[in-house]
Amino acid sequence: MSGFVGVLVSDPWLQSQFTQVELRGLKSKFLSARNQSGKVTLGDLPPVMAKLKGVSDVFTEAQINTIFGESSSDINDEIDFESFLRAYLNLQARATANLGGPKLKTTTSFLNATTTTLRHAISKSEKASYVSHINAFLREDPFLKKYLPLDPSTNALFDLAKDGVLLCKLINVAVPGTIDERAINTKPDLNLWERNENHTLCLNSAKAIGCTVVNIGTQDLVEARVG
Repeated sequence: MSGFVGVLVSDPWLQSQFTQVELRGLKSKFLSARNQSGKVTLGDLPPVMAKLKGVSDVFTEAQINTIFGESSSDINDEIDFESFLRAYLNLQARATANLGGPKLKTTTSFLNATTTTLRHAISKSEKASYVSHINAFLREDPFLKKYLPLDPSTNALFDLAKDGVLLCKLINVAVPGTIDERAINTKPDLNLWERNENHTLCLNSAKAIGCTVVNIGTQDLVEARVG
């Protein structure tokens, strides 16, 4: 008998915001939004979002459409499941604020990359979560230990990610042995070509272990674009 495999999300902070029961239900809702081409676009979401818990009693479908219009100039932009989850959290935060509840420190939008107009602004709690994870699992790494522990109140995380070494190491934390670390360029001063090699290795390996990688290129990683 095969073991239970839950709904996996590549972003640990995003995964922590939902139970497996919620993720399975939301995955089903996401798939139900697929259009005739088999894709899910931003324009397909308002009818689905308008029925979700924490949103349905505050926003109408038309209001959700307006909110999404503020985040994207093209409702035909294709989105993935993780962007769907971020959009849902964003709507929940807005709904809570409208009802007079505490302002939630969730993602303020969805994604930012050169090939999409959707934006993702990382929150302090997200950055702190990433930094804590890195400090815990990579503190004894022969190459990275001289840079750790990272301080979540600074941008050291993004500076360290620019050469691709950290991201490749995190792939191996998630699934040990995915990347042969001899293939990672780790000399002190990497040129642009060597950085691109590291980021290409990281992106291909992320896809290989089941991560959803949409609208992210090596240049986004080299420039540490987060919003």
